[in-house]
Amino acid sequence: MYQFDYPWAFVLLPLPWLLWWWLPPYREESPSVRLPFFGEVARAAGLTPASGAVVPRRNRLQWVLAPMAWVLVITALARPQFLEAPIEKVQPARDLLIALDLSQSMDTKDFRDPSGALIPRVAAVRQVVSGFVSRRPGDRIGLIVFGDAPYPLAPFTMDHRLVQTLIGDLLPGMAGPSTALGDAIGLGIKMFEHSDAPEKVLIVLTDGNDTASRMPPERAGDIAKARKVVVHTIGIGDPNATGEEKVDLGVLQRVAAQTGGRYFFGADQAALETIYATLDQITPHRQKTLSWRPRRELFMWPLGGALALVLLYQALMFGYSMWASRPRRALE
Repeated sequence: MYQFDYPWAFVLLPLPWLLWWWLPPYREESPSVRLPFFGEVARAAGLTPASGAVVPRRNRLQWVLAPMAWVLVITALARPQFLEAPIEKVQPARDLLIALDLSQSMDTKDFRDPSGALIPRVAAVRQVVSGFVSRRPGDRIGLIVFGDAPYPLAPFTMDHRLVQTLIGDLLPGMAGPSTALGDAIGLGIKMFEHSDAPEKVLIVLTDGNDTASRMPPERAGDIAKARKVVVHTIGIGDPNATGEEKVDLGVLQRVAAQTGGRYFFGADQAALETIYATLDQITPHRQKTLSWRPRRELFMWPLGGALALVLLYQALMFGYSMWASRPRRALE
C-alpha cells in the first residue's frame, strides 16, 4: 500500500495563493521615454515624481506549470512511501543446551528397545534425544559431550538438522572413559554467558558418577542458580553398581533441586521417551515474533517531476526569446 509519512504537509498547498492575495505585487523598473525638462515641469505643477515601475504580467504557461510544480514539491515534502508486505521473524525465546555423557560405560547393553531387544545405552540415547530435538523448532539448541572432560560439540543454533546429525554420530568413549559431570555443567554455564534468551535450560544425561571433574557438581549447581540457568538431570544405568559405573542419583537430585530443575531416572528406552516427553511439556514452546514492513521511499519521483517542469518552462522561454529576437526579412 501507499502512504504519506508527513500528510500534514498538504496544508501548505494554498500558501502561494494566500501570499498572492495578501502581499503587494512584485514590481520592477522599466525603461521609459525620457522627457527634457521633466523635473522643472513637475515642480511647476506641484507634483513629486515617483520611480517608474511595472507589474510583470504572467503568461499562460506560468499559470499552468507553476501550480503543477508546487503540488509536486508539496507531494515530495509529504514523503510518499510504498509499504511492502509484512515480514515476520521468529526469535527464539529459549536457549536449550544438551549435555550427554559419552564415557565408555555408555556402550553397556542393558537397555531394551520397544521390541524387547537389548541395545547399548548410547543407541537409545541417540534415538530419544534426536526425537526430542525435532520437537523443539522454536529453540536454539546447543550440544555438549563429556567424558574425561567436557567438549562443546555444537554452539547454540537453529540448525536442528545439524544437531541431529551430530547426535547420530555419537560413539561411547569418544570423550574418554571417565565422567566429568561438574565440569560439563560448568562448560554449559560458560556457553550461556553470551546468551540473550529469556530462558536458559541445561539438560544433563549421565550413567556414572563424577570421577574426573575439577569442579564438584554441587558447586557448579550453585553457579548455575546464580546465573539463572535451570538444570534438568537424567540418570541412566545401574545405581547398584560399584565404582565409576555406579550412577550417583543423589548428586543429580541435588543439582536439579538447586537450580529449580527436575530430576529423572531412565531404566530403559521407553522410560527415556517418557522423560523427554515430560521435559517437552515442562519447557513449553515459546517464540517471540518480530514483524515489520519494509518501506520504499518515493519522494524522488514528484520532486523530479517538479524539476522537470521548471526546466521545461525555462527551455520553452529560451526558445521563444530566440525566435522573437530573430531578424525578420523585409517585405519586398
